[in-house]
Amino acid sequence: MTLVPLPRLIVEPLVRNALLEDLGLAGDVTSAAVILATHRSRVAMVTRQPGVVAGLDASELAFQLVDPGITMTRHVPDGTKVEAGEVIATIEGPSRGLLTAERTALNFLGHLSGIASVTGGIVEAIAGTKASIVCTRKTTPGLRALEKYAVRAGGGMNHRFALYDAVLIKDNHVAIAGGVVEAIRRAKAGVGHMVKIEVEVDTLEQLREAMAEGVDAVLLDNMAPDQLREAVDIVAGRAITEASGRITPATAAAIAASGVDLISVGWLTHSAPTLDIGLDWKSAA
Repeated sequence: MTLVPLPRLIVEPLVRNALLEDLGLAGDVTSAAVILATHRSRVAMVTRQPGVVAGLDASELAFQLVDPGITMTRHVPDGTKVEAGEVIATIEGPSRGLLTAERTALNFLGHLSGIASVTGGIVEAIAGTKASIVCTRKTTPGLRALEKYAVRAGGGMNHRFALYDAVLIKDNHVAIAGGVVEAIRRAKAGVGHMVKIEVEVDTLEQLREAMAEGVDAVLLDNMAPDQLREAVDIVAGRAITEASGRITPATAAAIAASGVDLISVGWLTHSAPTLDIGLDWKSAA
């Protein structure tokens, strides 16, 4: 799968907001006081631990928005597996600008690389099966586009992007509507023919009801591998099957072996640890 970068139109406002949060009304008072305006430096972005790189566009933009005179040379592209100690980029330019943008650039790069890294780990755990790893809407407010991009950089796929691009009938929808059948019928009556419909089911009885009505996908919530295997048999290729619920790298392989098409994992975006990446000063430029 080709990793398509996000348009600058999407990334730039997010980076600008992060810089404004850091700079406030007075700017970087430390660098302005300590560093000569004419001084230039060459620095390197270096990984402190192994992982998968993601977020280089956002990182580079942080430097360029602070000072257009800063240039960044990438030594690896997003989606690359790296070992501890690897130089992933070299940056050169006015020293004040480098120091001002440093934390914002590393915050984006470390956070997104962390998501890509844990995604890559669970993708490796299910290698050899037909299942794909997908993320959810459990994202940091305002950063969904970047976080879902990072999942793709790690070898995963994206679930629906937001509430507007697909119908996902969850357990509370079912409860309020009065059951799986009624919820599906209302959904079909309420959306256009281009909108896919997925329904979450907790039991095989609910699954049979959903299949009798006809849906595009079924979310098999918190089912054990044996139950998932039975669910896949019931569906028999008539819909996409998705397993969900407290899935870890240790349990993912058994779940994937059940024959499901997708495994959705919320913690990829809401709980991934930051990948430790540092900015090391190399020399005056």
